[in-house]
Amino acid sequence: MPRISNNLVGILNFVTFLLSIPILWAGVWLSKQGSTECEKYLDKPIIIIGVFLLLVSLAGLLGACCRISWLLWVYLLVMFVLIVILFAFTIFAFVVTNKGAGEVLSNRGYKEYRLGDYSGWLQKRVNNNKNWNKIKSCLIDGKICSTFADKYIKDTVEQFYQENLSALQSGCCKPSNDCNFTYVSPVVWNRTATNSPNPDCNLWENDPNVLCFNCQACKAGLLDNIKSNWKKVAVVNIVFLVFLIIVYSVGCCAFRNNREDHAYQRQWK
Repeated sequence: MPRISNNLVGILNFVTFLLSIPILWAGVWLSKQGSTECEKYLDKPIIIIGVFLLLVSLAGLLGACCRISWLLWVYLLVMFVLIVILFAFTIFAFVVTNKGAGEVLSNRGYKEYRLGDYSGWLQKRVNNNKNWNKIKSCLIDGKICSTFADKYIKDTVEQFYQENLSALQSGCCKPSNDCNFTYVSPVVWNRTATNSPNPDCNLWENDPNVLCFNCQACKAGLLDNIKSNWKKVAVVNIVFLVFLIIVYSVGCCAFRNNREDHAYQRQWK
């Protein structure tokens, strides 16, 4: 009589196997059809995830349904390692995103962002020129500031100052408030004489492909965005961890059932 735990592990892994196919297909499609560096940058991680889910689900499916104990043992080992990695990443994500927040300005609807307010580990990643050039390319390809300019093009200076801008829009698409530049349009500002110690003031250009993409404020805006997203991912990871632990426990029961069945069969040989 088939054991419930074996059937349950088989069903869960069959569903995972089906999910791995579109993930793998998406990775292959991006590698062949991706039109930008950012899209192509995602293909390898997606392919790796798809292949990983495919192999692990097959191991769990065959191990549970065909009563192959060594496959089920491999499946449980991989699941255990995955649980440990996810647990460590969740703790790491909460620690790294614990620092940093936008600075509230008087008579402004948006906030300003300072790179030094964020985690040192994150700062090192965005201060690496190779990393930042790729990120900057993605921001430009993603039309972050083009969309921003189109949305607020009709704003007067008073209206613009009251807009609730995102961290990336505030940091990358306009000059710092410290610069005291004269507003012409959302992405066009006239330079004025300023003694501001903020180095970002010298990096601003009205060129749509330059703007403030090289500014510290842009990097800080990205980190604020990452901080928000990582916290959401960490919360999702907690739910996923609980699910994995339940699946792992059921898998352990299936593995024990397989061993008991094999021991029973050997007794009657």
